[in-house]
Amino acid sequence: MNNRPVILVVEDDAPVRNLIATTLKTHDYRYLTAVNGAEAILKASSYNPDVVFLDLGLPDRDGIDVIRQIRAWSNMPVIVISARSEDADKIEALDAGADDYLTKPFSVEELLARLRVTIRRLSLMSAGTGPEESVYANGALSIDYSAGCAFLNGEELKLTPIEYKLLCLLARNTGRVLTHTFITQKIWGRSWENDVASLRVFMVSLRKKLEPGPDAPQYIQTHIGIGYRMLKVE
Repeated sequence: MNNRPVILVVEDDAPVRNLIATTLKTHDYRYLTAVNGAEAILKASSYNPDVVFLDLGLPDRDGIDVIRQIRAWSNMPVIVISARSEDADKIEALDAGADDYLTKPFSVEELLARLRVTIRRLSLMSAGTGPEESVYANGALSIDYSAGCAFLNGEELKLTPIEYKLLCLLARNTGRVLTHTFITQKIWGRSWENDVASLRVFMVSLRKKLEPGPDAPQYIQTHIGIGYRMLKVE
């Protein structure tokens, strides 16, 4: 029985699709391919892959719409691979429910590193590791580690898996300044230059859901050029 993860590659550009497929095959991953949004949704629902690599610029519909449709029924990890490099595009994808965002052109090594981290996170979640009966409370913010949920003023925060992981990392180190390198190594398994740029985007998205306004950091304080710190709210 083959227990290797199944990856759905959604990409209409044949050379890029073939590069990803060959890379996955070489590293003993099973994979499926789709060339448009309709095929992506059909294969995602039919085969229930472990991870989806998704291009946003599809011929029949925007990749953001594909993310939203998948999120309507599944939490399968979606890693966006896109030529769109603007922060606004990344935030829109993350808000729609993407787990990670890789900008073209990308290196094969980085693609595999992101995939390994995602699969490792899936394994940890299925194994049920982590604090069993631990709740973090800080002002109006609370995190139920065992349930994998965060709440603000009693309302559940709609966080992507990476946003949740970031929040937990900051919460477990409340009062400490965590450097960009430390955070990216914990989140992605290594510190790529591209990861630091991605981290900034994830933090913008997380703070939009957590803070009353961009100029009123109640929970997460930015230390420019260094990193971030979770403040203790009295």
